[in-house]
Amino acid sequence: MASALAARMGLNSLMRKQARTFRVRICSMESDMEFSCEIKWKGKDLFDLVCRTLGLRETWFFGLSYSVKDTVAWLKMDKKVLDQEVPKEEPIVFHFLAKFYPENAEEELVQDITQHLFFLQVKKKILEEEIHCPPEASVLLASYAVHAKYGDYDPEVHKPGFLAEEELLPKRVINLYQMTPEMWEERITACYAEHRGRTRDQAEMEYLKIAQDLDMYGVNYFLIKNKKGTDLLLGVDALGLHIYDPNNKLTPKCSFPWNEIRNISYSDKEFTIKPLDKKANVFKFNSSRQRVNKLILQLCIGNHDLFMRRRRVDSLEVQQMKAQAREERARKQVERQRLQREKQLREEAERARDELERRLVQLQDEAHMANEALLRSEQTADLLAEKAQIAEEEAKLLAQKAAEAETEMQRIKVTAMRGQEERRLMEQKMLEAEMLALTMAEESERRAKEAEQLKQDLQEARDSERRAKNKLLEITSKAVYVPPSLPADNLPGELSFSRENLSFDFKDTDMKRLSMEIEKEKVEYMEKSKHLQEQLNELKTEIESLKMKERETPLDIIHNQNTEQGTSKHSNFKKLTLQSTKSRVAFFEEL
Repeated sequence: MASALAARMGLNSLMRKQARTFRVRICSMESDMEFSCEIKWKGKDLFDLVCRTLGLRETWFFGLSYSVKDTVAWLKMDKKVLDQEVPKEEPIVFHFLAKFYPENAEEELVQDITQHLFFLQVKKKILEEEIHCPPEASVLLASYAVHAKYGDYDPEVHKPGFLAEEELLPKRVINLYQMTPEMWEERITACYAEHRGRTRDQAEMEYLKIAQDLDMYGVNYFLIKNKKGTDLLLGVDALGLHIYDPNNKLTPKCSFPWNEIRNISYSDKEFTIKPLDKKANVFKFNSSRQRVNKLILQLCIGNHDLFMRRRRVDSLEVQQMKAQAREERARKQVERQRLQREKQLREEAERARDELERRLVQLQDEAHMANEALLRSEQTADLLAEKAQIAEEEAKLLAQKAAEAETEMQRIKVTAMRGQEERRLMEQKMLEAEMLALTMAEESERRAKEAEQLKQDLQEARDSERRAKNKLLEITSKAVYVPPSLPADNLPGELSFSRENLSFDFKDTDMKRLSMEIEKEKVEYMEKSKHLQEQLNELKTEIESLKMKERETPLDIIHNQNTEQGTSKHSNFKKLTLQSTKSRVAFFEEL
């Protein structure tokens, strides 16, 4: 079986040489890429190709990693790719990752793509719990991650449930509290709403500024043994070397800043570190494999180089990059302000339009009411005119009857003389006729007055109709101005390394100058802003009552103890480095 595998690997190697090219797949935090490479290419050729493809110029933070026998290895820049212990299958898979971390992300990271790649990698490490993050900081970091993805919070768009499919919190934090996904989303959204006005780049930078203060940020851990054979952890980061208890990756037992280390070397599995203080003893430790020692040495060299670089004047390339970054940020700021102004103008125009539409509806309602009043006035006038005509006809009829009654009275008077009895009867009839005539005259007079009153009412109704028509003409003649909408597209962020003896030395002049400079720069790390501390304390208070303490991990317990004692990553580092190098070396050997 082993011979068959060796034969197949040899066949693959032979086929590569005959083909003169080989394929690689690069898995980065941003995207995956595939390239066809020449057999003669060195690691630097492939690395430069990936950086050019990503538009990355701050290349010194990154590297190409691959796995060799369950150990992480980094592609060497000065050796041919195929001459290294890379996987034999094609395409060869490399991971483009940050190999070294900055001390201060805001000051050191210049390009937006550099910042974005760090953001994605740190976020992934926190979610996968490779970096321990307390619950309250996890919620705040999640809110900045949401802002980086969705932009400003808009309650009309970001409705409850919009984060249901997002992975924002470590599973450890979720399991630690009796909280539903909706409760977590509510707290994340509350923090998210406070970040309004930030761009994606600014949200990512705020994320990194909080994450870089976490105890495990940027630390590479390796299992080692001291002279006594005690199991310990070696931590390598941007500040120096740290020694940890295997069960406590948060609080180092002792630390050695880079400016106190003179020489680092290894032989087989034994690693030797010579302090700058010649009075201090050389301290040694053993790792599990020689391959791990190679990786430790690579990380020490790279981190020390960057430590020195930060304390020197920036190179011309970095100065140009920072100048370009400042110009780009200024341009983006002007663009954001322009878009903000346009957005504000559009909102004002929309408010004005809504007000005009409201006023138009109001005028239309008034016109409708005036039309109804006019119609009622016309109906009333027609009714009064009809009544007046009827009254006039009744008055004429009564006048005619009164005339007939008068005639009848005269006739009765003539015929009354024919006889006494007839006269008496005629007198009686004449009396009745007179009374009837009087009654009819009164009724005729009353009807005439009624007709006169109806004529006056008709005239008033016609006057009301004329006034209503004039008002309607006045309302309908008013012009309404509706401003055009703004176009949619205007809507409104020095060491030397010797391969023969596998060691490197720091020059005395560099180290003396560096030590003096570091002594001047040794000040307490600036505390987080008051607002950030208030946010974290408030979040912690809100969710503390829902915590299930029996589910706390050992690192959670250690973090809580450090918090109660007021111990932070930077204060502990300063406290440890105040001790003499000699005493720290002795302490390490006695562990």
